[in-house]
Amino acid sequence: MISHLVDEAAKKVGSTPLLVNIVSKRVRQLNAGHKPMVDTLGRMGLADIALKEIIEGKLTHEAKPKDGQ
Repeated sequence: MISHLVDEAAKKVGSTPLLVNIVSKRVRQLNAGHKPMVDTLGRMGLADIALKEIIEGKLTHEAKPKDGQ
């Protein structure tokens, strides 16, 4: 995993545990055959692709409302 991608993506998401969950879910999707939403360079790993998607705004998340709100 490319560390500068982690740093940049963490700034976009704001929460390390949330970033881990988003990247993990996207890696599973990519591994299952989903196409990357960004151009890939060389031998990028699936986690690097997911991070790049977050950085470029192609992969986002929605906060789930808490119960009772």
